[in-house]
Amino acid sequence: QVQLVESGGGLVQGGDSLRLTCAASGLTFSAYAMGWFRQAPGKEREFVAAFSWTGSRTFNADSVKGRFTISRDNAKNTVYLQMAYLKPEDTAVYYCAAGYLTPVSRLGSPNSYGYWGQGIQVTVSS
Repeated sequence: QVQLVESGGGLVQGGDSLRLTCAASGLTFSAYAMGWFRQAPGKEREFVAAFSWTGSRTFNADSVKGRFTISRDNAKNTVYLQMAYLKPEDTAVYYCAAGYLTPVSRLGSPNSYGYWGQGIQVTVSS
């Protein structure tokens, strides 16, 4: 079965960097768009970043542009989220998601992803 396993979360101070890793198994990784979403307490799940299944385009939410970078390694079935200049408002549970042949126009919608990881906590202290 498909599994997405996140790692790399934790507690950091404002201004620090952190890299999240999502290891995928049970799917043809190159056929899936990969996304990162996050959900803070009392808030809806929101889009953070995505990498198209074609491997040619990346997208970031405005709130993380210039600070977060998504990358993928198809040889390792892995997607990464490099986070820099972290702020307290980045505190959330971060989820990795996979969407089969998801069109670019739909990468920002959680409904476009059929598989999700269990989530990992990122806490940024001020």
